Amino acid sequence: MRLFVSEGAPGSLPVLAAAGRAQGKAELLISTVGPEECVVPFLTRPKVPVLQLDNGNYLFSTTAICRYFFLLSGWEQDDLTNQWLEWEATELQPAVSAALYCLVVQGKKGEDVLGSVRRALTHIDHSLSRRSCPFLTGETESLADIVLWGALYPLLQDAAYLPEELGALHSWFQTLNSQEPCQQAVETVLKQHGILALRPYLQKQPQLSSPEGKLVSNDPEEEELATLSEEDIAMAVSAWEKGLGSLPTLRPQQNPVLPVAGERNVLITSALPYVNNVPHLGNIIGCVLSADVFARYSRLRQWNTLYLCGTDEYGTATETKAMEEGLTPQEICDKYYAIHASIYRWFNISFDTFGRTTTPQQTKITQDIFQRLYERGFVLQDTVEQLRCERCARFLADRFVEGVCPFCGYEEARGDQCDKCGKLINATELKKPQCKVCRSCPVVRSSRHLFLDLPKLEERLERWLEKTVPGSDWTPNARFIIRSWLRDGLKPRCITRDLKWGTPVPLEGFEDKVFYVWFDATIGYLSITANYTDQWEKWWKNPEQVDLYQFMAKDNVPFHGLVFPCTALGAEDNYTLVSHLIATEYLNYEDGKFSKSRGVGVFGDMAQDTGIPADIWRFYLLYIRPEGQDSAFSWTDLLLKNNSELLNNLGNFINRAGMFVSKFFGGCVPEMVLTSDDQRLLTHVTLELQHYHQLLEKARIRDALRSILTISRHGNQYIQVNEPWKRIKGNEADRQRAGTVTGMAVNIAALLSVMLQPYMPTVSATIQAQLQLSLPACSVLPTNFLCTLPAGHQIGTVSPLFQKLENDQIESLRQHFGGGQVKVSPKPAVEEAVTTAGSQQIQMLMDEVTKQGNIVRELKAQKADKNQIAAEVAKLLDLKKQLALAEGKPLEAPKGKKKK
Repeated sequence: MRLFVSEGAPGSLPVLAAAGRAQGKAELLISTVGPEECVVPFLTRPKVPVLQLDNGNYLFSTTAICRYFFLLSGWEQDDLTNQWLEWEATELQPAVSAALYCLVVQGKKGEDVLGSVRRALTHIDHSLSRRSCPFLTGETESLADIVLWGALYPLLQDAAYLPEELGALHSWFQTLNSQEPCQQAVETVLKQHGILALRPYLQKQPQLSSPEGKLVSNDPEEEELATLSEEDIAMAVSAWEKGLGSLPTLRPQQNPVLPVAGERNVLITSALPYVNNVPHLGNIIGCVLSADVFARYSRLRQWNTLYLCGTDEYGTATETKAMEEGLTPQEICDKYYAIHASIYRWFNISFDTFGRTTTPQQTKITQDIFQRLYERGFVLQDTVEQLRCERCARFLADRFVEGVCPFCGYEEARGDQCDKCGKLINATELKKPQCKVCRSCPVVRSSRHLFLDLPKLEERLERWLEKTVPGSDWTPNARFIIRSWLRDGLKPRCITRDLKWGTPVPLEGFEDKVFYVWFDATIGYLSITANYTDQWEKWWKNPEQVDLYQFMAKDNVPFHGLVFPCTALGAEDNYTLVSHLIATEYLNYEDGKFSKSRGVGVFGDMAQDTGIPADIWRFYLLYIRPEGQDSAFSWTDLLLKNNSELLNNLGNFINRAGMFVSKFFGGCVPEMVLTSDDQRLLTHVTLELQHYHQLLEKARIRDALRSILTISRHGNQYIQVNEPWKRIKGNEADRQRAGTVTGMAVNIAALLSVMLQPYMPTVSATIQAQLQLSLPACSVLPTNFLCTLPAGHQIGTVSPLFQKLENDQIESLRQHFGGGQVKVSPKPAVEEAVTTAGSQQIQMLMDEVTKQGNIVRELKAQKADKNQIAAEVAKLLDLKKQLALAEGKPLEAPKGKKKK
């Protein structure tokens, strides 16, 4: 093998560092070439780094070369690494490139440089801190570490661009810098010139801007347009000319919707929300809204689609909520079911049925599945130690115990799972457990329970996963979570609880128990369907004809991708299992988390009171959908996206296209005589439409939204360049040109109205009403751009689609949903007083806590003197106390009881 690298080429850094891992595994010759030297015979332009393999093939991608070296060294690929690599390519690399261009070519410094990468650096730091591991994917260095190090080194070698408060990132970066392969790579690529060695390379690159600071541009991507083939153009023009006649016949409406032999039957579920909680924006985007976009898209493709959801109503959470409000569990369920249904109606979620789990069908189906498992030997009996709260006089369900995680030390782990490390926990394993209801310390008592024998089902599950997951659209995080569970080995899982509010256990000796909510909650999908139609088995016992898509946040993955499949496989009743498991990461609120009790964040029942239409909420939540990594809701960003992407880009284009038809042509679409430029635009729109389809077929919902905005930008530029408002006043040829441009533009607007339907259904319907688009054109989204508004078509009255959001309006909303936050006042002799604090001070304290936490971790890792560690821990506890006061939390509880 031969590796070609060049001084001053940033991509050479990671490949040289990765090559160090392959030493001794294969014969490798490293050649340093000049930046203008062509080393690949069939390329006309210089390209480095390049790896020439022994078989004569070449690898050009930096990541592909690094991956090849890592695989040679015996490294095994994993989904978490792939997630990091995708993030590096789409998020980090553009930000770093923009920063380096500012620094090296433009000579800028300070925040002008750091501003474009700060968010990316913070993301890496938070990920390292949250996992409490030295490297991005665990305890050992991976491909992701080397690729990200190579991208960041040119910038972060200057300590001024590595913020001090990012302690975990600093530690990670220094660890990699100290490794010999990385040091040798730096020496080869940067020599003695440091970052200035990159100047010749960067000067040849186009001027870049950061992803966050990128202005909305109406410039079409000329390079993409220039690469269109004559065949592409001919096919696009042919499809355009066929118009409405090429649309398929509309599917007849069914009620109920049932699978149809020979058609694509798509069954869509979104995770069942707990009935006792009001959903916040993160809950809404994580399941029901994401699933709604896919369901609407599926219907536009004329797939036979059933979309269902409902409230998860059994369990201790409901019992406790009922106690708090002085109601019965059933009354609580009825009350909050109505709240959930009202919220989802306002958000325009298009369920075919929205049900609930407290039904006779739920009992019947759950008990039937249990009996089949029991008869087949997949249920065990055992006596277990449980936590019982003597003050509340009850056994405590897992989610009503809190304590210190025995695996990672997280202080607010639940009794069933740790939100930080993701590991399952038995409540008795928690350190310093507390009853969440009364805060007292529970005692251990024994009780006899039933267990699902997951180890006995593991081989069946493995076979099913091997058959299902490859080639499917399971998200990378879902694959990784399931793989990590299997790697650790499955263990029997308790499926009963000492409660009254739940599905009764139909077994002698267990009459006083109910099924654990996470055994029967996923069966709720089946019972909800059974309440919708008595032919429910055509959906749920028909894996050969049904494609099941399940949408959820990542914390629900184990139950949908492992527990329920094991349950269904053990029942041996030909159940339909998930084909595509679509899981999001988490959506945060500004710089923190949603909290109903503290009044922080927007919850579903509050959004409609903001005066901002539901479609704007839908658009923004989908724009920031946490695909691949956590994201955060930001009021400032909401304002920017509404005013730039919706008002100035999309709304501006669609309104102008319609107004030109009304103003210049009496509301009648004019004749269109396409020039070669028009045909090229038509082709580019077609290709972007096809890209949109490719993304949504993979449930990449956020990315597909970008295609809509891209087409709109091309439409704006098309109008600007051709100036129909001027040409309409010219000679006959000019007027004809004005007609063609206007006709093309209004047809693009019609296409956008259909593409928008999954995302903004009300706006979509408004556009279609203004353009008087026919029912077939509104109901089907073809794979090609068609002329759906032919010459002579009469449109309706055109009016603006969006309103500008003002700074003072947004600032008022930010403060309203910011919670009652307080700060520490100077301490009197006897007591501590608190007064209202600003978010800036709270953020400063949060940063200090993070920084001090990193100091403590580093000292422990270095096995420093115990007295030194104790002193730093005391500082950390004091900072946490200040932060708790600033956030309005009570002071430290008595010893042995954690404050909440």
